[in-house]
Amino acid sequence: MRRSLGITASLVLAVCFAPFLLGQKSSAPAAPAHKPANRKRYCQLGTGFCFKYPTSWNMIGEVFGGNGVVIAPPQAQDRTLWDEITVALIVPPSTDDEEPVTLDGVIEKAAASLREGGQDFETLQRQRRTVDHKPAQMLKVRYREKSTDWVEEIIFIAGPDGEVYSVALKCAPQNLARLEPALAVVLESWMLPESEPPPALDHEPPAKPDSPPKAAH
Repeated sequence: MRRSLGITASLVLAVCFAPFLLGQKSSAPAAPAHKPANRKRYCQLGTGFCFKYPTSWNMIGEVFGGNGVVIAPPQAQDRTLWDEITVALIVPPSTDDEEPVTLDGVIEKAAASLREGGQDFETLQRQRRTVDHKPAQMLKVRYREKSTDWVEEIIFIAGPDGEVYSVALKCAPQNLARLEPALAVVLESWMLPESEPPPALDHEPPAKPDSPPKAAH
């Protein structure tokens, strides 16, 4: 399996209320306590997934031959040290003559790839989840690569046709808590377009004519 850019938060809901002012003959609607957060939305034309991400983040570019994209917040350090989220299709749909790939198998390959490429590899957490009503698994690891410490939180999502998608946050360990809300925004909004049902018939199909009676001999 190809390694994501690193292998590659809960959606914040604004709560509105309208308290009534006592002693007033008439009251105007109160302003919401919090304005709903604006989000950017992205849809991948080739693979079909869509997701939202914070408006302060930027779209960095495509990866994996157009099967994925990288987003990141503004950062001043060298590009190789940036925190980022990669959203991608990492395993294409299976064909009739191929054995379907399991999430467990994908995770084992991902862990092996990170273990080979980094030092001091450590699995921090592994958890079953659901994303867009689809089975998913989360793998959180920590490792050192070229004298830099990294944490990756990768969510693998099983598609309906045997394909596998991933949403991967790669960041410095000290930035994980600050960036996990952005990861949750992506996961809460990540979705595949629903397949359109066949068009409904406006009328019943015409009945087949009865076979003519056979001539008597």
